[in-house]
Amino acid sequence: MSYVEKQLEKVVKQNANEPEFIQAVTEVLNSLKPVIEQNPQYEKAGILERLTEPDRQIKFRVTWVDDNGNVQVNRGYRVEFNNAIGPYKGGLRFHPSVNIGILKFLGFEQIFKDSLTGLPIGGGKGGSDFDPKGKSDREIMAFCQSFMTELYRHIGPNTDVPAGDMGVGGREIGYLFGQYKRLRNEYSGVLTGKGLSFGGSLARTEATGFGLLYFVDAMLKKNGKSIKDKTIAISGAGNVAIYACQKAQELGGKVVTMSDSTGWVYDEEGIDLKAVKEIKEVKRGRLSEYKAYRPNSVYHEGKGVWSTPCDIALPCATQNELLIDDAKMLVKNGVMAVCEGANMPTTIEATEYLQSHNILFTPGKASNAGGVAVSALEMSQNSLHLSWTFDEVDARLKGIMENIFNNVSDAAEKYGYPKNYIVGANIAGFIKVADAMVAQGAY
Repeated sequence: MSYVEKQLEKVVKQNANEPEFIQAVTEVLNSLKPVIEQNPQYEKAGILERLTEPDRQIKFRVTWVDDNGNVQVNRGYRVEFNNAIGPYKGGLRFHPSVNIGILKFLGFEQIFKDSLTGLPIGGGKGGSDFDPKGKSDREIMAFCQSFMTELYRHIGPNTDVPAGDMGVGGREIGYLFGQYKRLRNEYSGVLTGKGLSFGGSLARTEATGFGLLYFVDAMLKKNGKSIKDKTIAISGAGNVAIYACQKAQELGGKVVTMSDSTGWVYDEEGIDLKAVKEIKEVKRGRLSEYKAYRPNSVYHEGKGVWSTPCDIALPCATQNELLIDDAKMLVKNGVMAVCEGANMPTTIEATEYLQSHNILFTPGKASNAGGVAVSALEMSQNSLHLSWTFDEVDARLKGIMENIFNNVSDAAEKYGYPKNYIVGANIAGFIKVADAMVAQGAY
């Protein structure tokens, strides 16, 4: 049994109740076989054992009072996975689905995503099973203050720098930052995604969606193709999906779908992004309202985005949303590229099917890295006590995403897997972290 196989068996045995984490580790480790075989120092240093076990997993109670005066209790978490190349960096997710297995999967993926940016940041993730939907601003503030009252002792600008994620936007980051500042009596860049008036970075809101399209554009150009005049299907209607849609339209593509948790819209004439922003960002409503803005569009309850004929598919919603039957439908309808804008939105079976049919496929740890890249740029601005213009940040983001694609493509070709961008991303992200771990000794 090979080193990779032995470690996979151990991970499955030790984490039997964490399917998302097992899925992420399986995908990564299987693709690392060629580099592991050629570098025996990694096995000697126990790199895979150390890489698949978090440095620490922090779990705590979050007690807060709702608007009716009732005491509520949630669970809070922070998984600090690996800091070989920099302080732990990764978002906080507030959603009822949050558990330690989900956060371990996200934190593990974050190691490689952060490594690929080329910036000095490690991998981590955190959050709570708290659901911000339907809560008042006062309830959100009460929860965030209680959450940070425990979390603050584990984080810091040179230790662990959380950011936003699902359910954690500018409002939540503001409340979290205010409580950290109060508790520590210091003003530091301990959180990213802050408001522009207190240390935030321009282009952070747009970063993940814009970065996805910069990556897609670089990949298509490498393969003699272009976004211009292509039909694009996007899932999701949150931050990533909205700004992926905007940049795709700016690059000449026609986006025809978006979705939320209740249904999806198809607009043959191209998505009216102004309407989507009004519904989702201003009204905090549902996409079922879209038809009032565009009478010729079609709204469908439930799932089904991937049944739409398209040239490019961009899953930007959540993990494991694109299933094997969806992949078959996309291939049947002539898709040429599937690029992940969310964290692991495509199942292993669907991914393998797409690759077996020579569809260009990019994993989220590479194509979704724009958000954390600009978060790291925010850390730089905070450290320098500077604020860069939108164009400066956007230009740096574009350069980072193009560099990520080039490194991913080069790694895939070097190890004999041309155009296999999953293998390329995992290897390129792994080598930097593994070499740092070897150099720093066993601990």
